[in-house]
Amino acid sequence: MADNQEPVFQIQRVYLKEASLEQPNSPAILLSQEQPSVDIQLGVEAAPAADGVYEVCVTATVQTKIQDKTVFLVEVKQAGIFEIRNLPEEQMGPIMGIACPQIVYPYLRGNVADLIQRGGFPPVHMAEINFQAMYEQQQAAQASGADGQRIVTQ
Repeated sequence: MADNQEPVFQIQRVYLKEASLEQPNSPAILLSQEQPSVDIQLGVEAAPAADGVYEVCVTATVQTKIQDKTVFLVEVKQAGIFEIRNLPEEQMGPIMGIACPQIVYPYLRGNVADLIQRGGFPPVHMAEINFQAMYEQQQAAQASGADGQRIVTQ
């Protein structure tokens, strides 16, 4: 890499890669008056797509249960394609683990809320995420084999 080359960071595209909604216990579970518990799990993955071009995916799994029965399960994978060139190698991990997910996440939040609402439920509005803290936790957990971030709400 020559010293006179300027760093490049450009968003090429943000897109919905995968989405699913399951209601395995409908319609009976819909008649329940109990308040469901909500479990949200997030994950971030990055992979090269071409020379200097990377795909970064943020995945959300939202599961609501009443007792031990699933009300609904939503899985959404939102992706972005980013051109990243002329950056020092030590900056690539934080760029793909923090900066890119911060760009993709608002689209993911909107798609999750929309999919849940289209399924006939009140939308689940996912909280803002500190991707720097999440990235640091993932780096610390890599040796133990853990991945993703789990958020549990009642």
